[in-house]
Amino acid sequence: MVQNLFWATGYNVIALPLAAGVLAFKDILLQPALAALFMSLSTVIVAANAVLLKNKKL
Repeated sequence: MVQNLFWATGYNVIALPLAAGVLAFKDILLQPALAALFMSLSTVIVAANAVLLKNKKL
C-alpha cells in the first residue's frame, strides 16, 4: 500500500503543478492534457504494482 501511495503521489505532485503553470516563469509548462495522461498513467502503475505485490511472497 505504501508503494502504491508513493507512485500515485509522485506523479501527481510533479505533473499537476507543472500543468497549473507553477514554473511558467522559467518556460517550463506542461499541457493539461498531458498532465491528465500522467494522472491516468499513475492509476495504471498503481494497479500493476498491486498485482505484482499480490503475487509476491513475503
